[in-house]
Amino acid sequence: MKSHSLALLTAVLMSAGLTACSSGGGSEGAAGERTALDVWLMRDSVSAAFQKEFETGFEKAHPDIDVKIQIQEWEGVGEKVTAALASNDAPDVIEVGNTQVAQYAQSGGLTDFTDQVDELGGDKWLKGLAEPGSYEGRQYGIPFYAANRVVVYRTDLFEKAGVDAGRIKTRDQWIAATRKLDRGGTQGIYLPGQNWYALAGFIWDEGGDLAVETEGRWRGALDSPAALRAMAFYQRLQALGKGPEDSDEARPPQAEVMAKGEVAQIIATPGNANVVVQNNPGLKGKLGFFPVPGKSARTPGAVFTGGSDLVVPAVAAHQAEALTFLRELTGDAWQKKLAAAMSYVPNKTTLAGAVASDPGAAAMAAGAARGHATPNTPRWAAVEAKNPVKEYMTAVLTGRDPKTEAAKASRAITATLNSAS
Repeated sequence: MKSHSLALLTAVLMSAGLTACSSGGGSEGAAGERTALDVWLMRDSVSAAFQKEFETGFEKAHPDIDVKIQIQEWEGVGEKVTAALASNDAPDVIEVGNTQVAQYAQSGGLTDFTDQVDELGGDKWLKGLAEPGSYEGRQYGIPFYAANRVVVYRTDLFEKAGVDAGRIKTRDQWIAATRKLDRGGTQGIYLPGQNWYALAGFIWDEGGDLAVETEGRWRGALDSPAALRAMAFYQRLQALGKGPEDSDEARPPQAEVMAKGEVAQIIATPGNANVVVQNNPGLKGKLGFFPVPGKSARTPGAVFTGGSDLVVPAVAAHQAEALTFLRELTGDAWQKKLAAAMSYVPNKTTLAGAVASDPGAAAMAAGAARGHATPNTPRWAAVEAKNPVKEYMTAVLTGRDPKTEAAKASRAITATLNSAS
């Protein structure tokens, strides 16, 4: 999985100019002409080889449509999409981060696909992609692909400690195994104090949430009993290594820390294994993956689902052709090809087998079945900008009272979510 899929969720939107997009005009061209369908996909979401294969296959099946894919950069794309939705020259299809759909839908700038959910296989969509693709009960984002965190581990250190990763199915087993690994100069796990995505998974496992909505008003929920239990578990796990209490997984990059050879596990997307090996070629062939364990052996732990949805601007000139594009690219045949080509999790629970031969993607797919997204409100981006969750975690890990700090962070979340845009 490419790291951008998760990094985009916390990126601050930067300004960028709007480039020319749609060819304009209606869906019907002059006799014998093909309809040019303008599509924005994001950098590294598809490889050049997959893009060429898809365009060739799509146009063979739909010879009246000429697909024109433009690759966009993640940096600054928020401003660019906002400008496109407000223009009269928008592209026909745009890839956006799954948690960004609500802010674009709020403006009324997206096409409503609620009536097409059934034909697009919506009953099988991953919850972590489908739910943030909706807004106020209507479906605007069509799930494209998913990625989530797993446990990346050192197979040699596990073997040396007598730990069988395949038998770690519960949180208690995970703690016991990590405690065995945390000795002799080896960190049982490198878990920074502010990895709030990991904490969110533990909160969902406990039946809680980061924030809840009641009758149109949001309330921060870090002070709920469920969320406090999750923080207590995080504290136990984090203590079995030397992760800093006051920074997140990007400062310093945890894959680079693991590459130094003294870390048995990290919680990360599988693509981080490639970074580890790039920094320490001696670890090639010594890294494995398993889903984040849950409270019960029956199900993996809940995880935050990153990834993308596809949206269609309400002003797009070629609505019918755009729906055809969505039907193809998010359909089973091309989803299987995309998963194999990019090591992504397909958009439907029924397609998990498409990545069975890829250990990292298979571990992601197992967790994705229990994936969640951040609270589905356009104001959540403002919460992440200040991120009182991180401050709360550091406060607890440095000895402050969990209940007091959780209440403080929850009040901050409440104020931000209910403030004017």
